[in-house]
Amino acid sequence: MDQKLLDILVCPVSKAPVELNRETNELICRTSGLAYPIRDDIPVMLESEARTLTAEERLPEKK
Repeated sequence: MDQKLLDILVCPVSKAPVELNRETNELICRTSGLAYPIRDDIPVMLESEARTLTAEERLPEKK
C-alpha cells in the first residue's frame, strides 16, 4: 500500500490514524479497536466491514 495514502487515511469511527498490518492485510485502528480489510489493494473503510480487534491486538506494537 502506498505510504502517501496511509499517511492520510483515518478511522471513520474515531478519526484516529490507522496502521498497516501486512500479515493480515488490514488497516488497524487501536483507538476504535477495529481492523479494516484491504481487498484488491483497496482499503474497505466501512465500519460494517471491519472486525473487532482482540485485546492483544489493541496493545501498542513493540518496536
